[in-house]
Amino acid sequence: MTTFSAPPFRLSDQERLDAMRLARTPGVGPINFSRLLCQYGSPTAALSALPERMRHAGRVDLPVIPSANQMADEVETLRKMGGNVLIRGDANYPLMLSFIKDAPPVLFVQGDPAKLSLRSVGIVGARNASAAGIRMAESLSAELANSKICVVSGLARGIDSAAHEAALYPGLTAAAVAGGLDHVYPPENAKLQASIAERGCLVTEAPLGTVPQARHFPRRNRLIAGISLGCVVVEAALHSGTLITASLAISYDREVYAVPGSPLDPRSRGGNELLRRGATLTENVQDILSCLPSELPAPLSPPWVKQPHQPGILQGFSEPYTAWNVSAEDHWEDPDLVLSEVLPLLSMTPVTVDEVMRRCQFSVSAVLSTLTELELGGVVEFVPGGRVALQPNRK
Repeated sequence: MTTFSAPPFRLSDQERLDAMRLARTPGVGPINFSRLLCQYGSPTAALSALPERMRHAGRVDLPVIPSANQMADEVETLRKMGGNVLIRGDANYPLMLSFIKDAPPVLFVQGDPAKLSLRSVGIVGARNASAAGIRMAESLSAELANSKICVVSGLARGIDSAAHEAALYPGLTAAAVAGGLDHVYPPENAKLQASIAERGCLVTEAPLGTVPQARHFPRRNRLIAGISLGCVVVEAALHSGTLITASLAISYDREVYAVPGSPLDPRSRGGNELLRRGATLTENVQDILSCLPSELPAPLSPPWVKQPHQPGILQGFSEPYTAWNVSAEDHWEDPDLVLSEVLPLLSMTPVTVDEVMRRCQFSVSAVLSTLTELELGGVVEFVPGGRVALQPNRK
Protein backbone atom coordinates (compact mmCIF):
# COMPACT_ATOMS: atom_id res chain seq x y z
CA MET A 1 0.00 0.00 0.00
CA THR A 2 1.40 3.34 -1.04
CA THR A 3 1.06 6.31 1.26
CA PHE A 4 2.18 9.88 0.79
CA SER A 5 3.31 12.41 3.34
CA ALA A 6 3.19 16.17 3.21
CA PRO A 7 6.31 18.27 2.74
CA PRO A 8 8.31 18.87 5.95
CA PHE A 9 6.53 21.20 8.33
CA ARG A 10 7.91 21.38 11.82
CA LEU A 11 6.53 23.17 14.84
CA SER A 12 8.11 23.30 18.27
CA ASP A 13 6.20 21.73 21.17
CA GLN A 14 5.12 25.20 22.28
CA GLU A 15 3.94 26.12 18.78
CA ARG A 16 1.91 22.91 18.59
CA LEU A 17 0.16 23.78 21.83
CA ASP A 18 -0.42 27.32 20.57
CA ALA A 19 -1.86 25.95 17.32
CA MET A 20 -4.34 23.93 19.38
CA ARG A 21 -5.20 27.00 21.46
CA LEU A 22 -5.70 29.13 18.35
CA ALA A 23 -7.92 26.54 16.68
CA ARG A 24 -9.99 26.16 19.86
CA THR A 25 -10.68 29.89 20.23
CA PRO A 26 -14.29 30.89 19.38
CA GLY A 27 -14.30 33.02 16.23
CA VAL A 28 -11.28 31.26 14.73
CA GLY A 29 -12.57 28.72 12.26
CA PRO A 30 -10.46 26.67 9.82
CA ILE A 31 -10.28 29.42 7.18
CA ASN A 32 -9.47 32.12 9.73
CA PHE A 33 -6.80 29.86 11.23
CA SER A 34 -5.07 29.69 7.84
CA ARG A 35 -5.35 33.42 7.23
CA LEU A 36 -3.99 34.31 10.66
CA LEU A 37 -0.98 32.03 10.17
CA CYS A 38 -0.43 33.45 6.69
CA GLN A 39 -0.37 36.94 8.18
CA TYR A 40 1.65 36.33 11.35
CA GLY A 41 3.82 33.39 10.31
CA SER A 42 3.36 31.18 13.41
CA PRO A 43 0.56 30.10 15.76
CA THR A 44 2.35 31.79 18.68
CA ALA A 45 2.49 35.16 16.94
CA ALA A 46 -1.10 34.84 15.73
CA LEU A 47 -2.28 33.99 19.23
CA SER A 48 -0.54 37.04 20.69
CA ALA A 49 -2.18 39.31 18.12
CA LEU A 50 -5.63 37.78 18.44
CA PRO A 51 -7.16 39.80 21.33
CA GLU A 52 -6.32 43.11 19.66
CA ARG A 53 -7.62 41.81 16.31
CA MET A 54 -10.90 40.85 17.97
CA ARG A 55 -11.23 44.22 19.69
CA HIS A 56 -10.56 45.92 16.37
CA ALA A 57 -13.30 43.76 14.84
CA GLY A 58 -15.74 45.17 17.39
CA ARG A 59 -15.91 42.21 19.73
CA VAL A 60 -16.51 43.36 23.31
CA ASP A 61 -16.94 39.99 25.00
CA LEU A 62 -13.52 38.53 24.15
CA PRO A 63 -13.60 34.71 24.24
CA VAL A 64 -11.47 32.83 26.73
CA ILE A 65 -8.42 31.34 25.02
CA PRO A 66 -7.55 27.90 26.44
CA SER A 67 -4.28 27.75 28.36
CA ALA A 68 -1.16 25.93 27.19
CA ASN A 69 -1.34 23.76 30.33
CA GLN A 70 -4.87 22.69 29.43
CA MET A 71 -3.74 21.70 25.94
CA ALA A 72 -0.70 19.85 27.30
CA ASP A 73 -2.93 17.87 29.67
CA GLU A 74 -5.21 16.91 26.79
CA VAL A 75 -2.26 15.76 24.68
CA GLU A 76 -0.94 13.64 27.55
CA THR A 77 -4.35 12.06 28.18
CA LEU A 78 -4.73 11.32 24.49
CA ARG A 79 -1.31 9.68 24.34
CA LYS A 80 -2.22 7.43 27.26
CA MET A 81 -5.20 6.30 25.18
CA GLY A 82 -2.88 5.49 22.28
CA GLY A 83 -3.94 8.61 20.41
CA ASN A 84 -2.22 11.67 19.01
CA VAL A 85 -2.79 15.19 17.71
CA LEU A 86 -2.31 16.09 14.04
CA ILE A 87 -1.73 19.71 13.05
CA ARG A 88 -2.43 20.66 9.45
CA GLY A 89 0.92 20.45 7.70
CA ASP A 90 2.16 17.46 9.73
CA ALA A 91 3.61 14.66 7.60
CA ASN A 92 0.84 12.28 8.70
CA TYR A 93 -2.06 14.72 8.29
CA PRO A 94 -4.65 13.08 5.96
CA LEU A 95 -3.47 13.74 2.41
CA MET A 96 -6.77 14.32 0.60
CA LEU A 97 -8.20 16.32 3.50
CA SER A 98 -5.40 18.86 3.14
CA PHE A 99 -6.81 19.91 -0.26
CA ILE A 100 -10.20 21.14 0.96
CA LYS A 101 -10.69 24.86 1.54
CA ASP A 102 -11.81 24.43 5.16
CA ALA A 103 -9.39 21.68 6.18
CA PRO A 104 -9.43 21.27 9.98
CA PRO A 105 -6.40 22.90 11.64
CA VAL A 106 -6.27 20.21 14.34
CA LEU A 107 -7.33 16.57 14.35
CA PHE A 108 -7.37 13.97 17.11
CA VAL A 109 -6.63 10.40 16.08
CA GLN A 110 -6.46 6.99 17.67
CA GLY A 111 -4.87 4.12 15.78
CA ASP A 112 -2.67 4.28 12.69
CA PRO A 113 -2.92 7.74 11.06
CA ALA A 114 -1.27 6.38 7.90
CA LYS A 115 -4.62 4.73 7.10
CA LEU A 116 -6.04 8.24 6.59
CA SER A 117 -3.71 8.90 3.64
CA LEU A 118 -4.38 5.70 1.69
CA ARG A 119 -6.60 5.60 -1.38
CA SER A 120 -9.95 5.69 0.36
CA VAL A 121 -13.66 5.49 -0.37
CA GLY A 122 -16.44 6.62 1.94
CA ILE A 123 -19.48 4.39 2.39
CA VAL A 124 -22.45 6.04 4.08
CA GLY A 125 -26.16 5.43 4.43
CA ALA A 126 -29.24 5.07 6.55
CA ARG A 127 -29.17 4.18 10.23
CA ASN A 128 -32.41 2.21 9.86
CA ALA A 129 -31.00 0.31 6.91
CA SER A 130 -32.74 -2.61 5.23
CA ALA A 131 -31.22 -6.10 5.22
CA ALA A 132 -30.50 -5.68 1.50
CA GLY A 133 -28.79 -2.34 2.12
CA ILE A 134 -26.61 -3.81 4.86
CA ARG A 135 -25.67 -6.73 2.63
CA MET A 136 -24.73 -4.32 -0.17
CA ALA A 137 -22.60 -2.19 2.17
CA GLU A 138 -20.81 -5.30 3.45
CA SER A 139 -20.14 -6.58 -0.04
CA LEU A 140 -18.81 -3.28 -1.39
CA SER A 141 -16.67 -2.68 1.69
CA ALA A 142 -15.12 -6.14 1.71
CA GLU A 143 -14.27 -5.97 -1.99
CA LEU A 144 -12.81 -2.47 -1.66
CA ALA A 145 -10.59 -3.69 1.18
CA ASN A 146 -9.53 -6.66 -0.96
CA SER A 147 -8.52 -4.09 -3.59
CA LYS A 148 -6.34 -2.29 -0.98
CA ILE A 149 -8.80 0.60 -0.67
CA CYS A 150 -9.47 1.98 2.80
CA VAL A 151 -13.17 2.26 3.70
CA VAL A 152 -14.16 5.44 5.56
CA SER A 153 -17.45 5.89 7.35
CA GLY A 154 -19.06 7.55 10.37
CA LEU A 155 -19.50 4.69 12.90
CA ALA A 156 -23.28 5.19 12.94
CA ARG A 157 -25.82 2.38 13.15
CA GLY A 158 -26.85 0.58 9.99
CA ILE A 159 -24.86 1.12 6.80
CA ASP A 160 -21.85 2.75 8.51
CA SER A 161 -21.38 -0.10 10.98
CA ALA A 162 -21.75 -2.73 8.24
CA ALA A 163 -19.10 -1.00 6.11
CA HIS A 164 -16.63 -0.80 9.00
CA GLU A 165 -17.16 -4.43 10.04
CA ALA A 166 -16.56 -5.77 6.53
CA ALA A 167 -13.22 -3.95 6.16
CA LEU A 168 -12.05 -4.50 9.73
CA TYR A 169 -10.18 -7.78 9.35
CA PRO A 170 -7.59 -6.41 6.86
CA GLY A 171 -7.47 -3.21 8.93
CA LEU A 172 -8.53 -1.05 6.00
CA THR A 173 -11.16 1.10 7.66
CA ALA A 174 -11.23 4.54 9.27
CA ALA A 175 -14.04 6.03 11.31
CA ALA A 176 -14.76 9.74 11.55
CA VAL A 177 -16.62 10.44 14.79
CA ALA A 178 -18.59 13.47 15.96
CA GLY A 179 -17.53 13.57 19.61
CA GLY A 180 -14.28 13.23 21.53
CA LEU A 181 -12.35 9.98 21.33
CA ASP A 182 -13.27 9.26 24.95
CA HIS A 183 -16.99 9.14 24.09
CA VAL A 184 -18.58 6.21 22.25
CA TYR A 185 -21.57 6.94 20.04
CA PRO A 186 -23.77 5.07 19.57
CA PRO A 187 -23.10 3.15 22.81
CA GLU A 188 -23.69 -0.26 21.21
CA ASN A 189 -20.68 0.37 18.93
CA ALA A 190 -18.19 0.44 21.81
CA LYS A 191 -16.59 -2.85 20.74
CA LEU A 192 -16.47 -1.80 17.08
CA GLN A 193 -14.91 1.57 17.96
CA ALA A 194 -12.22 -0.16 20.04
CA SER A 195 -11.52 -2.61 17.20
CA ILE A 196 -11.15 0.22 14.66
CA ALA A 197 -8.73 2.01 17.00
CA GLU A 198 -6.68 -1.20 17.15
CA ARG A 199 -6.75 -2.24 13.48
CA GLY A 200 -7.61 0.97 11.60
CA CYS A 201 -7.95 4.58 12.71
CA LEU A 202 -10.42 6.86 14.49
CA VAL A 203 -10.38 10.57 13.67
CA THR A 204 -12.29 13.59 14.95
CA GLU A 205 -12.10 17.37 15.17
CA ALA A 206 -13.69 17.29 18.62
CA PRO A 207 -11.39 17.49 21.65
CA LEU A 208 -11.55 14.99 24.50
CA GLY A 209 -14.64 15.41 26.64
CA THR A 210 -16.90 16.45 23.76
CA VAL A 211 -20.28 14.70 23.93
CA PRO A 212 -21.69 14.26 20.40
CA GLN A 213 -24.51 16.68 19.58
CA ALA A 214 -26.47 17.32 16.39
CA ARG A 215 -24.31 20.32 15.44
CA HIS A 216 -21.16 18.17 15.47
CA PHE A 217 -22.27 15.73 12.76
CA PRO A 218 -21.83 18.00 9.71
CA ARG A 219 -18.16 18.35 10.71
CA ARG A 220 -17.93 14.56 11.01
CA ASN A 221 -19.46 14.29 7.53
CA ARG A 222 -16.88 16.76 6.20
CA LEU A 223 -14.09 14.44 7.38
CA ILE A 224 -15.60 11.46 5.58
CA ALA A 225 -15.99 13.42 2.34
CA GLY A 226 -12.61 15.13 2.62
CA ILE A 227 -10.48 12.07 3.43
CA SER A 228 -11.99 9.98 0.62
CA LEU A 229 -11.42 10.01 -3.12
CA GLY A 230 -15.10 9.19 -3.56
CA CYS A 231 -18.25 8.58 -1.55
CA VAL A 232 -20.81 5.78 -1.96
CA VAL A 233 -24.41 6.28 -0.78
CA VAL A 234 -26.11 2.94 -0.17
CA GLU A 235 -29.43 4.02 1.34
CA ALA A 236 -30.52 7.53 2.29
CA ALA A 237 -33.76 9.40 2.80
CA LEU A 238 -34.22 12.81 1.26
CA HIS A 239 -32.86 15.62 3.48
CA SER A 240 -30.78 13.14 5.49
CA GLY A 241 -27.32 13.58 6.97
CA THR A 242 -26.06 11.08 4.41
CA LEU A 243 -26.90 13.51 1.62
CA ILE A 244 -24.96 16.22 3.46
CA THR A 245 -21.89 13.99 3.14
CA ALA A 246 -22.60 13.48 -0.57
CA SER A 247 -23.08 17.23 -1.11
CA LEU A 248 -19.77 17.93 0.62
CA ALA A 249 -18.05 15.33 -1.57
CA ILE A 250 -19.45 17.09 -4.65
CA SER A 251 -18.20 20.45 -3.38
CA TYR A 252 -14.73 18.93 -2.90
CA ASP A 253 -14.72 17.57 -6.50
CA ARG A 254 -14.79 13.97 -5.31
CA GLU A 255 -16.53 11.08 -7.05
CA VAL A 256 -20.07 10.36 -5.83
CA TYR A 257 -21.67 6.93 -6.24
CA ALA A 258 -25.20 5.80 -5.42
CA VAL A 259 -26.82 2.39 -5.15
CA PRO A 260 -30.25 2.45 -6.84
CA GLY A 261 -33.29 1.35 -4.90
CA SER A 262 -37.02 0.89 -5.07
CA PRO A 263 -38.98 4.15 -5.48
CA LEU A 264 -41.44 2.71 -2.96
CA ASP A 265 -38.81 2.72 -0.20
CA PRO A 266 -38.16 6.15 1.40
CA ARG A 267 -34.61 4.99 2.17
CA SER A 268 -33.89 4.85 -1.56
CA ARG A 269 -35.11 8.31 -2.49
CA GLY A 270 -31.89 10.11 -1.55
CA GLY A 271 -29.70 7.77 -3.59
CA ASN A 272 -32.08 7.86 -6.54
CA GLU A 273 -32.06 11.67 -6.43
CA LEU A 274 -28.25 11.63 -6.56
CA LEU A 275 -28.43 9.39 -9.62
CA ARG A 276 -30.73 11.90 -11.31
CA ARG A 277 -28.13 14.57 -10.56
CA GLY A 278 -25.28 12.59 -12.15
CA ALA A 279 -23.91 10.26 -9.47
CA THR A 280 -22.38 7.01 -10.72
CA LEU A 281 -24.85 4.14 -10.64
CA THR A 282 -23.32 1.49 -8.40
CA GLU A 283 -24.27 -2.18 -8.44
CA ASN A 284 -20.87 -3.72 -7.71
CA VAL A 285 -17.35 -2.77 -6.73
CA GLN A 286 -16.20 -2.44 -10.36
CA ASP A 287 -18.59 0.49 -10.78
CA ILE A 288 -16.58 2.23 -8.05
CA LEU A 289 -13.08 1.20 -9.10
CA SER A 290 -13.63 2.11 -12.75
CA CYS A 291 -14.20 5.77 -11.81
CA LEU A 292 -11.80 6.04 -8.88
CA PRO A 293 -8.51 7.92 -9.46
CA SER A 294 -5.69 5.39 -9.67
CA GLU A 295 -3.11 7.69 -8.10
CA LEU A 296 -3.09 10.10 -5.20
CA PRO A 297 -2.04 13.71 -5.88
CA ALA A 298 1.30 15.09 -4.77
CA PRO A 299 1.31 16.38 -1.17
CA LEU A 300 0.29 19.97 -0.59
CA SER A 301 1.97 22.43 1.74
CA PRO A 302 -0.43 24.31 4.05
CA PRO A 303 -1.18 27.81 2.73
CA TRP A 304 0.91 29.55 5.39
CA VAL A 305 4.13 27.75 4.39
CA LYS A 306 6.00 30.18 2.14
CA GLN A 307 7.30 28.60 -1.04
CA PRO A 308 10.29 30.16 -2.84
CA HIS A 309 9.15 32.51 -5.62
CA GLN A 310 5.51 31.53 -5.10
CA PRO A 311 2.59 33.39 -3.50
CA GLY A 312 0.75 31.70 -0.65
CA ILE A 313 -2.46 30.20 -1.97
CA LEU A 314 -5.52 29.59 0.16
CA GLN A 315 -6.95 26.40 -1.28
CA GLY A 316 -10.48 26.36 -2.60
CA PHE A 317 -10.91 30.00 -3.59
CA SER A 318 -11.05 31.21 -7.13
CA GLU A 319 -7.77 33.12 -7.16
CA PRO A 320 -4.59 33.20 -5.04
CA TYR A 321 -3.56 35.93 -2.69
CA THR A 322 -0.12 36.91 -1.47
CA ALA A 323 0.17 35.45 2.00
CA TRP A 324 3.17 37.31 3.35
CA ASN A 325 3.09 40.79 1.92
CA VAL A 326 1.15 43.10 -0.38
CA SER A 327 2.60 43.49 -3.82
CA ALA A 328 3.06 46.85 -5.47
CA GLU A 329 0.32 45.97 -7.93
CA ASP A 330 -2.30 45.67 -5.20
CA HIS A 331 -4.43 48.69 -4.42
CA TRP A 332 -6.03 49.76 -1.18
CA GLU A 333 -9.78 49.15 -0.84
CA ASP A 334 -11.79 50.96 1.82
CA PRO A 335 -12.70 48.31 4.45
CA ASP A 336 -15.93 50.14 5.34
CA LEU A 337 -16.99 50.14 1.70
CA VAL A 338 -16.21 46.42 1.37
CA LEU A 339 -18.16 45.69 4.56
CA SER A 340 -21.17 47.70 3.34
CA GLU A 341 -21.35 45.48 0.25
CA VAL A 342 -20.49 42.12 1.80
CA LEU A 343 -22.71 42.19 4.90
CA PRO A 344 -26.08 42.54 3.07
CA LEU A 345 -25.21 39.43 1.05
CA LEU A 346 -25.11 37.30 4.20
CA SER A 347 -27.93 35.67 6.11
CA MET A 348 -28.40 32.75 8.49
CA THR A 349 -28.67 30.51 5.42
CA PRO A 350 -25.09 29.45 4.55
CA VAL A 351 -23.73 30.64 1.21
CA THR A 352 -20.41 29.77 -0.40
CA VAL A 353 -17.58 32.25 -0.09
CA ASP A 354 -17.14 32.05 -3.86
CA GLU A 355 -20.75 33.20 -4.29
CA VAL A 356 -20.12 36.22 -2.04
CA MET A 357 -17.04 37.08 -4.09
CA ARG A 358 -18.89 36.81 -7.38
CA ARG A 359 -21.46 39.33 -6.22
CA CYS A 360 -18.86 41.86 -5.02
CA GLN A 361 -16.83 44.37 -6.99
CA PHE A 362 -13.83 43.94 -4.70
CA SER A 363 -10.74 41.76 -4.83
CA VAL A 364 -10.61 38.30 -3.27
CA SER A 365 -8.18 39.49 -0.59
CA ALA A 366 -10.47 42.38 0.41
CA VAL A 367 -13.53 40.12 0.73
CA LEU A 368 -11.61 37.46 2.66
CA SER A 369 -10.21 40.12 4.98
CA THR A 370 -13.72 41.41 5.68
CA LEU A 371 -15.04 37.90 6.36
CA THR A 372 -12.07 37.27 8.66
CA GLU A 373 -12.88 40.37 10.71
CA LEU A 374 -16.58 39.45 10.81
CA GLU A 375 -15.77 35.99 12.14
CA LEU A 376 -13.36 37.37 14.74
CA GLY A 377 -16.07 39.83 15.74
CA GLY A 378 -18.58 37.02 16.26
CA VAL A 379 -20.85 38.23 13.45
CA VAL A 380 -20.44 35.28 11.04
CA GLU A 381 -19.33 31.69 11.17
CA PHE A 382 -17.82 29.43 8.53
CA VAL A 383 -19.53 26.07 8.09
CA PRO A 384 -18.37 22.89 6.30
CA GLY A 385 -18.18 23.17 2.55
CA GLY A 386 -16.53 26.60 2.39
CA ARG A 387 -19.77 28.38 3.28
CA VAL A 388 -20.44 31.34 5.54
CA ALA A 389 -23.52 32.41 7.50
CA LEU A 390 -24.56 35.05 10.02
CA GLN A 391 -24.40 33.92 13.63
CA PRO A 392 -27.98 33.50 14.89
CA ASN A 393 -27.15 35.12 18.24
CA ARG A 394 -25.14 38.02 16.84
CA LYS A 395 -25.57 41.39 18.56
